[in-house]
Amino acid sequence: MKKLDINQEALELMQKHAEATYPNECVGFFYGKEDDTVRFIELAVEVPNSKEGDQRRRFEVHPKDYMKAERYALENDTTLLGVYHSHPEHPAIPSEHDLKVAQPFFSYIIVSVKGGKSVKVRSWQLNEQNTFEEETIA
Repeated sequence: MKKLDINQEALELMQKHAEATYPNECVGFFYGKEDDTVRFIELAVEVPNSKEGDQRRRFEVHPKDYMKAERYALENDTTLLGVYHSHPEHPAIPSEHDLKVAQPFFSYIIVSVKGGKSVKVRSWQLNEQNTFEEETIA
């Protein structure tokens, strides 16, 4: 697994977004560059949670938002490195649902929010056994 080096501004955006949408889950994308050992996250972008029904336990990204994210990466010479979302009143550990919707290349940053405040940020990526492995955040 690679290390993540997250730009402070991008990290703060993720945490503030998670706090602002509490008690619902937030979702967004992050972009940057990578080498053989490190993913450099330079930008985070909020995306509307398009999940119908209970957004306290689930998030969904509308296909059009995903297409916009891919287009943004191409037009701005950056790489779409993953998805962040929040876990209100739950730890920053992937759920069974998170595993079902995960894609192999992406990093998945989870922001745990307790009582409306960001308390923990962790990142995960699928390994070859199709289970999540934690990535180190520098």
